[in-house]
Amino acid sequence: WEFGRILARLGRALRGFFHPAAGRVLLWDVQYAPRLRPLAGQIPDPARRALVGRVLDRFEEHVVPRWPLLRSQVIHGDLSLDNTTLDDRRRVTGILDFGDMSHTALACDISSAWASAVWERRGDDLYRAAAAVLDGYRAVTPLEEIELSLLADLFAARAAAAASISAVRVARYPDNEYIADFDTEAWPLLELYDELGPEEAARRFGARSFSRAVPIDGLLDRRRRRLGSALMAPSYERPLHLVEGDGVWMSDADGRRYLDCYNNVPVVGHSHPRVVEATSRQARALNTNMRYLHEAVIELGERLVASMPEGSGLDTVMMVNSGSEANDLAWRLARSHTGNGGGLSSEYAYHGITAAIADLSPEASSAPKPDHVETFPPPRGAGEDSIAGFASAIDRLAGRGVQPAAVLVDGAFTSDGIYPAERSYLEEVVRLTHEAGGLYVADEVQAGHGRSGEHLWSFGAAGITPDIVTMGKPMGNGYPVAALVTRSEIVDRFAGEGEFFSTFGGNPPGAVAALTVLDVIADQQLIGRAGRVGSELRAEIERLADRYAMVGEVRGRGLMVGVELICSDASSPRADPGLADRVKNGLRERGVLVGTTGPDDNVLKIRPPLVFGTEHVGILNDALAEVLAAVAAET
Repeated sequence: WEFGRILARLGRALRGFFHPAAGRVLLWDVQYAPRLRPLAGQIPDPARRALVGRVLDRFEEHVVPRWPLLRSQVIHGDLSLDNTTLDDRRRVTGILDFGDMSHTALACDISSAWASAVWERRGDDLYRAAAAVLDGYRAVTPLEEIELSLLADLFAARAAAAASISAVRVARYPDNEYIADFDTEAWPLLELYDELGPEEAARRFGARSFSRAVPIDGLLDRRRRRLGSALMAPSYERPLHLVEGDGVWMSDADGRRYLDCYNNVPVVGHSHPRVVEATSRQARALNTNMRYLHEAVIELGERLVASMPEGSGLDTVMMVNSGSEANDLAWRLARSHTGNGGGLSSEYAYHGITAAIADLSPEASSAPKPDHVETFPPPRGAGEDSIAGFASAIDRLAGRGVQPAAVLVDGAFTSDGIYPAERSYLEEVVRLTHEAGGLYVADEVQAGHGRSGEHLWSFGAAGITPDIVTMGKPMGNGYPVAALVTRSEIVDRFAGEGEFFSTFGGNPPGAVAALTVLDVIADQQLIGRAGRVGSELRAEIERLADRYAMVGEVRGRGLMVGVELICSDASSPRADPGLADRVKNGLRERGVLVGTTGPDDNVLKIRPPLVFGTEHVGILNDALAEVLAAVAAET
């Protein structure tokens, strides 16, 4: 471990250092591994010669194309145990022999250190030594995913260099024991790599990476066998094996990029550097729970309360881990505060996976509604008709002798097909809810964090004041952090029934992630951007609707957009889920990812990260135009 840490510290010290001689060709530098072939041809044993050939083939096929993606600088290049001095407590006190310094991939330092650390070791002892070096290194310098994915190949190339160079030198100096040692010890390492394969070797060395390309069919089979039949099937006819995200882009294991127009969880963009850095920095420092004081979660609570409407009384925050937990806790608070047991949600809502909330999530369940639950239609048309539907749902509950504890509302009615509610509708829903004795819960998991383009929260855009506000993983840009905000008297009533504690809720890295997301939204003015870009997006798609009868209503607000796809034949049912599926898969083949939603699954769901820009609108619209044209030609 200490050896790896010193290696990383040395690498940091060499950052920014350069000398023209660092660019010389040095065969020990594995970037020149393909040049070893003439030397490898002099290995006398045909089987060993073929082994080195396989290593070099793999290097040229797998490493060389990815080499430009690796961080590069001047490195020591030969930090072996022989090139360090130790004190009586076996701590490194000095580093020797800088003669193999070169400008190459930073990760090559690890491959050479590995070769020394595992020299003459076998079995589990070898794997432990390799993993300890890597752990020590990463304690100082975290490795990028591409570096982890290539470490085993770099190690094998280093061993191939030792075997090839030694073959020439042993033939020339047969009595030199130092040279012979290199030849003797390189082969067990090469044979181990050849036996295990690069992926298994990396795993045993502690360098496992999940960015490599593996056969999709094999992954699907493993997923089915171990994750079970209840798990939702992967999206798209040809499932994607995604390994990397950056902003509005995601990349698969083969390196193809896809424009992400679907995922709301990475609200400020995939792998946002500020969020990743802040979260990982806090995780390295401390990751514990709310039994102890930590300023980040307290500041987060203050920031969330400050984002609520002035005079709303929404002054208390409770921390959990997911939107499901936040909604479940909201349900418990509502039942405690009102003494009632009824719940209402929209006809095809989704609010979470807990037993209580699944009853209020008709999208996720085909089971009959329990007696304490009623559903109401989303605001599809005229306001009076929609309000009448909500009032009727309350009446149906009352007819069974049930009063509502809570009404859960996603302000965009996303799972119902995306119907952003107008202020007058939501004001009346709040009034009727309170009149019936219930609390209004604003579920901001999908529609919040600036997606409306008008306000941080969708209920804020509508100008209403909920009793409870819930939020989920977009809060941490995908890190598992969630919360609810409510009034202190509601929490005080609940506290009288017992203490509340969530082990991971409010942990320091999660709180830091959530604070950083709020900072990024403000600093990059993403709310206004969502409004402008969302308007452009809807306008472009509406122009396509003028050209293609299969495109029905285009609905949405900000960067939450629904595109209804319909049968153009008036004699057919209006909704056409098969058409929506064809369009979704056609977009996937053109490198654009969207989803579908609604009770008939005939609405394209477009809700990209908020860093989605005008240039991305063009990419999406061009791809959608191509797909619609292709579908029209087929029909």
